Amino acid sequence: MKVAFYDAKPYDRPGFDRYAQDAGLEIKYFDTHLNEDTVSLAAGAECVCVFVNDVVNAQVVDALYDLGVRMVALRCAGFNNVDTRACYGKLHVFRVPAYSPYAVAEHAMAMLLTINRRIHKAYNRTREFNFSLNGFAGFDLHGKTVGVIGTGKIGKVFANICKGFEMRVLAYDKFPDPSTGLEYVSLEELFSASDVISLHCPLTDETHHIIDEEAIHRMKKGVTILNTSRGALIDTEALIEGIKEKKVGAACLDVYDEEADLFYEDFSGHIVQDDKLVRLIAMPNVIVTSHQAFLTNEALDSIAHTTVENIRKFFAGIPSPETEVCYHCGNQDACRKDRDEKCF
Repeated sequence: MKVAFYDAKPYDRPGFDRYAQDAGLEIKYFDTHLNEDTVSLAAGAECVCVFVNDVVNAQVVDALYDLGVRMVALRCAGFNNVDTRACYGKLHVFRVPAYSPYAVAEHAMAMLLTINRRIHKAYNRTREFNFSLNGFAGFDLHGKTVGVIGTGKIGKVFANICKGFEMRVLAYDKFPDPSTGLEYVSLEELFSASDVISLHCPLTDETHHIIDEEAIHRMKKGVTILNTSRGALIDTEALIEGIKEKKVGAACLDVYDEEADLFYEDFSGHIVQDDKLVRLIAMPNVIVTSHQAFLTNEALDSIAHTTVENIRKFFAGIPSPETEVCYHCGNQDACRKDRDEKCF
């Protein structure tokens, strides 16, 4: 079983090499992203393994199918970069629905603590033997209200972390989970009542720019916004204006709407052409990390293991409905996944 592995990084290879050997996979690693210009590199492969910034649109799907590829193995939970409708009947798409919710949730809290208590600034200041505390005053998390948008595995873990700080937790989810014991409210109430808002929902047509100019207008003055999910959940221009107007007190962004050509690469010796990102990074009350919330040893091991298992099972003819994406084929009354079968 030959696998074309796109957007490969040094930290990906050890885990994948270890599990691939046991599964009998032959992986060919490519540093480049998958897109219309690089799809030909998958020639001879039966499967492509892709990450969050690879492009699997209709044109790429058709090209992969013509090359003999029959499976797309995502090594992430989100699949908004894959045209699943175009894949139906051609390419089976599998993902890693849960690798380490703790990794992402803990990173979100780390960013909140860092921006609130100015830890990043203190680190730089003391390295220059400047021990002044001017400008470092933060606020107690204790007693504050945090709004959690999306209460899947990551959102639940983040909510529990916030409860450990004795924060009041408000939650919003299209499909509330009564078992969580969380206080579910409308988006409008969450926006208006929260001191901190953290995004943990998938990117869909409904959640695209869920935080926009109108949403920011409803928020408390000085609100802190966290995003460790997908960049396009936030209207970046609206966020910048909200920060400039001091409506938004701080923003912690592990993801960015236009990150695909920037994140995971070293541009330290170049002039970055993305003016919005440059403006965000220049702001003293903004922290940007480059989609690293998932990056723990435990998460990397889980991603490699689950992805290789998805590939092994597919080519062994073993259905994996829990990790195969839904193609929205329209045949919901006779959904094959409900019968533990391959979707097509």
